[in-house]
Amino acid sequence: MKRLLSCYASDMVGATKEELKQSILSSEGRIIMGETVVTAAPLIAGVTNAEMMAAFGCDLLVLNELDVFHPEIVGFYDCDKPIAEIKRLTGRLVGINLEPVDSSQEVQDQQVFLKLGRQVSPESLGQAQALGVDFIMLTGNPATGVSMAAIRSAIGLAKEHFEGLIFAGKMHGAGLGESVVDSQALLDFVELGADGVLIPAVGTVPGVREEIVAPIVSQVKARGALVISTIGTSQESADSQTVREFGLSNKRVGSDIHHIGDGGYGRMPDPENLLALSLAVRGKRHTYFKMGQSVRR
Repeated sequence: MKRLLSCYASDMVGATKEELKQSILSSEGRIIMGETVVTAAPLIAGVTNAEMMAAFGCDLLVLNELDVFHPEIVGFYDCDKPIAEIKRLTGRLVGINLEPVDSSQEVQDQQVFLKLGRQVSPESLGQAQALGVDFIMLTGNPATGVSMAAIRSAIGLAKEHFEGLIFAGKMHGAGLGESVVDSQALLDFVELGADGVLIPAVGTVPGVREEIVAPIVSQVKARGALVISTIGTSQESADSQTVREFGLSNKRVGSDIHHIGDGGYGRMPDPENLLALSLAVRGKRHTYFKMGQSVRR
């Protein structure tokens, strides 16, 4: 399989987990993952945020807050297989978040309690598989009480019940005061079978600096895993220059995937920031290639 950077929609049909992982790795730090909340109205009426993110060049789409037992997407027409339909309309790989809530931890904020369809369990993982999800993010939304220890425990479960790519880690504290850039925890995730780890982009979570992140990235990649640098601190709606700086910092530390979160208006990244990030990390040629290609190719 060729690098994901150069793929058309048809190139990804039937690809194995291992092929997709290698395709991302071969793209040399030029893959963009956009995230949207499916429980809120879309940015533009009549167009899902998934379609909008694909139109602005995202390679990977994350549908946050999707309840796998009731997979409804606000603003989308009724259909029996919404994930399959989003994939058909966008020609992109589609993933979701499943959250390993740690009931032993006390949340610092007012806790958000999740429906079972958003939590990690054998049943939710099996349903994600049945829906046709390409990848799962074992991570935590704000104030949910997801811990690094709970993520660690969930990886084996995910490998047992889900056949797609598994990414593990935190974009922010998720209501807990623990470190989210814990080198040993992240390496443990890889040893347990995670295909990639989430690390906050430098300049998002306080105290996360390039000199801290770069050595961890090197160790993770030496073990064959991918690194996803995340913007999950509502800075996805900052000015475009700030977002460009995140992208270039991600490149300096060695990231494979540039994630940009759902904290903007319409609960998706600002489209102008998607464009700015794409231009910064892969230039006009590949940006316009992704924006201009037909999903029928």
